[in-house]
Amino acid sequence: MTIGNSLFPVFLKLDQIHVLVVGGGNVGLEKLDALLRNDHEAKVTLVAPKVKSEIYIREELSCGVKVKRRKFRKEDLQDVDLVILATNDQLLNLKIRSLARKYRLLVNVADTPHLCDFYLGSTLKKGDLKIGISTNGKSPTFAKRLKEVLNETIPDETNALLQNLSEIRDRLKGDFSYKVKALNGITKSLIDRNEI
Repeated sequence: MTIGNSLFPVFLKLDQIHVLVVGGGNVGLEKLDALLRNDHEAKVTLVAPKVKSEIYIREELSCGVKVKRRKFRKEDLQDVDLVILATNDQLLNLKIRSLARKYRLLVNVADTPHLCDFYLGSTLKKGDLKIGISTNGKSPTFAKRLKEVLNETIPDETNALLQNLSEIRDRLKGDFSYKVKALNGITKSLIDRNEI
């Protein structure tokens, strides 16, 4: 038995996969916003018989979002890669999850950790730096608070540092091992208190 968080962190290219969100209420909006915050070009289809007006605004602002105002159909699972269930009907969530598993699709059932194949963690973004935070489904509120602390701690200039390091790495000659040693030497001063 694994002790602690055994989740495998993955960063998905949301503009290259297709996500299905089922549910058009507050939770559906929250999940849609989470996807769009990470990539405004995310490919998302949202299906629900009732859809909040804010969701239609997201559809107007993002060419990757499609809203279908109707009940879920089995065919909605075709040509999608990931499923997020955000309805307040647990029987419907279970039915869709069962169908999605037959298609070998990964499923997230909002606020139901034991039915999830993956969790939507809290993310911090500073340019090209992205940090994912997971509490293994135990406390999304703690993940959100930790994100706020990290956001205040990590300087906005971090992205410029990453760009500079990328340019240095591209200029270095040699194999991977040599590049790692050279970059470690360069970045050592970032943590060496005697040089600050």
